[in-house]
Amino acid sequence: MKNTISIIIFAICISIFNSSCAQVLSDKQQNYNAGDTLRGSLRAERNYEVLKYHLQVRVNPEKKFISGSNTITFQAAQELPIMQVDLFENMQVDSIIHQGKKLDYRREFNAVFIDLNKKTSASAKDSIQFFYSGNPIVAKNAPWDGGFVWKTDENGDPWIAVAVQGTGASLWYPNKDHQSDEPEEALIEIAVPNDLINVSNGRFIGKQDLGDGYTQWSWKVNSPINNYDIVVNIANYEHFHDTYKDLDLDYYVLPYNLEKAKKEFEEVKLMMDCFYNKMGPYPFEEDGYKLVETPYLGMEHQSAVAYGNNYGYGYLGRDLSGTGIGMNWDYIIIHESGHEWYGNSITAKDIADMWIHESFTSYTEAIYVECRWGKDKSLEYIRGTRKGVRNTAPIIGDYGVNSEGSGDMYFKGANLLNNLRSIYNNDELWWNTLRAYTKTYRHKIIETKTVEDYFNAPIKEDLAPIFDQYLRHSKLPVLQFKMNGNKVLYRWQADVENFKMPVSIFVENKEIRITPTSKWQSLKENIKRKDQIRVNDLKYYVDSEFVN
Repeated sequence: MKNTISIIIFAICISIFNSSCAQVLSDKQQNYNAGDTLRGSLRAERNYEVLKYHLQVRVNPEKKFISGSNTITFQAAQELPIMQVDLFENMQVDSIIHQGKKLDYRREFNAVFIDLNKKTSASAKDSIQFFYSGNPIVAKNAPWDGGFVWKTDENGDPWIAVAVQGTGASLWYPNKDHQSDEPEEALIEIAVPNDLINVSNGRFIGKQDLGDGYTQWSWKVNSPINNYDIVVNIANYEHFHDTYKDLDLDYYVLPYNLEKAKKEFEEVKLMMDCFYNKMGPYPFEEDGYKLVETPYLGMEHQSAVAYGNNYGYGYLGRDLSGTGIGMNWDYIIIHESGHEWYGNSITAKDIADMWIHESFTSYTEAIYVECRWGKDKSLEYIRGTRKGVRNTAPIIGDYGVNSEGSGDMYFKGANLLNNLRSIYNNDELWWNTLRAYTKTYRHKIIETKTVEDYFNAPIKEDLAPIFDQYLRHSKLPVLQFKMNGNKVLYRWQADVENFKMPVSIFVENKEIRITPTSKWQSLKENIKRKDQIRVNDLKYYVDSEFVN
């Protein structure tokens, strides 16, 4: 999965030859209801900025029940008489307190509209304490569906976690459940039975025995964090610590997996070497980096990355690229950690633009392969991932209705970035641009146009039609050829009008770069047979054909 495994959401999903990724799984939905609009749009009642969440929650494993409160500190953008806070309708609203008084509210789908009684004036800072309780939705197949996971480990001890990307963090705690706004900090205090540990995001700041069989574990997040990244991880964990440069590396694993984890997690330092070099420093050094063993495959939970890949290479023992290259490294460590840069640090404003999370993060897999085994292997790996691309729906979803786009946002999106690198045709410029992008938008919430403009700026080629074709249309552009005597004509056939994109082709095994448009052009080279021409499909993900 500011993702998502981005369910992984992991999201990862995807069968080895047939893409069907993570929580972001479905192709575009066409029929939306009022609940979708309430969740996905920025109404007047959401015209406030969240400054801080302070969660105080008790988790009862036996009853699969949670109770507690979230104190939401916010700043009103305009006068705010009524505010919308989101909480799934199956959860009970116990009370909402503002300035010492209990507030009235009404519920509509998963939205709670709160009458502030004494309205908050424009630019003023304020807070409410929202008390709630209930049995949160149980995930049937986390991380591909959202909810709590209530399991036991091999020793019979409770093993509990939550994964809610796409479904929404309001599944288990009240919040402003929209990606456009993140608290600047969060205090997460989770009470669990005394023989268990809770691991959440950020830094551990202490524990307190509550004297009733429960211990409260407190964690402080000092960076902006998206709602779906805030988590609980409850088990009888063993903890061990390491460092990379000045970065704290903390690991929480089940006791009987401790030795395997110490060996497997050594890969984290190799990954950090690569990512620091290609993408820039880890973006949450103030909160540290954690891997936490979970009863599901994985998720990119900020500074508490969920890990459930059974301490083995590949993706649950498989190579999603089908090349064999993916069996040389632990997919979940690399992909989910890549989200710390893309998804957690750089976040899409609307979930329709989740490709900003998943395409870049899927590309980090190829980056890691290149660091370890060279560019040729990286290109081979990324080409192999096309087995999982369907090309049946656009990568970008519908705006304002909480709609993710196609699961092709993973591997098709990564191949789009590989196309861009090939169009740049200058690796030094490409890596400099990627590092600068990561630095410029560190801890920022952005839109697709932001990405398009940024990567368009360093080169003379206009990338706008390329982004348009790959993100907003389902089909690949087709490079068409036709014979004209000893000459070959070529052009692009695409959905985007006047589509233009440079591409490398082989003519009798000699690589040349051409810039087809929607108009027929002629190759300078003479050829006699169609099989003397082919696209360099390591560098470009396109279709090609000869026509009459």
